[in-house]
Amino acid sequence: MGPFVYRMTPLERLVSVEDYRRAAQKRVPRLVWEYVEGGADDLVTVARNRQAFSRWSLRARVMTGHPERRLATTVAGTRIDLPVLLAPTGTIGLAHWHGDPAAARAAEAAGTRLVLSTASSWSIEEVAEGTRADHFFQLYPGGEHTASLMQRAWAAGYRGLFVTVDVPVIGNREGERRRGYVRAGSGISRGLALTPREALDVARHPRWLFDAYRHGRGSMRNLLPASGVEATLQSIEILYREIDRATFAWEDLQWIREQWPGTVYVKGVLDADDAARAVSIGCDGVVVSNHGGRQLDHAQATLEVLPEVVAAVGGRAEVLLDGGVRRGTDVVKALALGARAVLIGRPLIYGLIVDGERGVLDVLRILRAELDRALALMGVESIDELDPSWLRLQGVPS
Repeated sequence: MGPFVYRMTPLERLVSVEDYRRAAQKRVPRLVWEYVEGGADDLVTVARNRQAFSRWSLRARVMTGHPERRLATTVAGTRIDLPVLLAPTGTIGLAHWHGDPAAARAAEAAGTRLVLSTASSWSIEEVAEGTRADHFFQLYPGGEHTASLMQRAWAAGYRGLFVTVDVPVIGNREGERRRGYVRAGSGISRGLALTPREALDVARHPRWLFDAYRHGRGSMRNLLPASGVEATLQSIEILYREIDRATFAWEDLQWIREQWPGTVYVKGVLDADDAARAVSIGCDGVVVSNHGGRQLDHAQATLEVLPEVVAAVGGRAEVLLDGGVRRGTDVVKALALGARAVLIGRPLIYGLIVDGERGVLDVLRILRAELDRALALMGVESIDELDPSWLRLQGVPS
């Protein structure tokens, strides 16, 4: 018998979020991948979100004698063991039919929470019934469904409400259109128009195609409780129509704050004055976000804006950040610049595509291990110690 050779399984070789990204890309058709990975116009904002993290270096202290690190914090009055939330991501049933309940259960296992999207592939009630913890709910406001969605979410046990305010119209996502998503000039989806090449690509992913047709979890169940391809397209059209017709303004946010008994976060803030105004009308927190680069191209990176927003809020409310987080060191930098926690969107979908609930949990475990390791190497005992003194801006003398 020859020498023993240990052969790792494919999942065992996935040791970073980037590994999961590459593996996920191979498992779904291009039209789905473009929806997951794409952004607006020339993808400048998408790239800036990542580039902003590379402009900061980490300060490292040695011989500090910290055998364990403390990673826990609170968001919306809820203790989480990891300062990483799962961001609201619409129609993730297109990526993997296990979808939102699987992501929520993975978040629970990792000691954190999911922010369930209005455009989720599972209803508010289905996710609540399939999980143990109280998660958070994200609202696209301004349409005819606003009040009923809020009532349903509260009745189902959601206590934190994240109001997305950066979608007055749908961003120009050219990549989706090239892959077959057809929209009218207003941005409303009119269905799929696949070229023979795209149809062939779909056929090359029989596992995805079988699950998509068998389980029918691509539609937005909170807007249209039906399954199938046609329901998916109809639900997308309903959401886009409501967004296009909405004229959401500050007085509407004030109304939501008055109606919702729990905590309210404003998601999609990129301006310090807007952050301060949201807090002044009683919002409990803001999420510095540019929608992952899917709305306004050439917008500022979220990490770039974060210090200004933190200064404007002045400790009166919590500040969270999403956009471009792929490493534990990214989490360190966001927390050092004043964020209470970060949210991840695309990384959760990578994990879901590759291995469902276990994949999402593994992505969170990777980020936890990277965060813990970075703190150990920096000489930091607790995330509560992080502040701007632990960072150095590249090209700026210390």
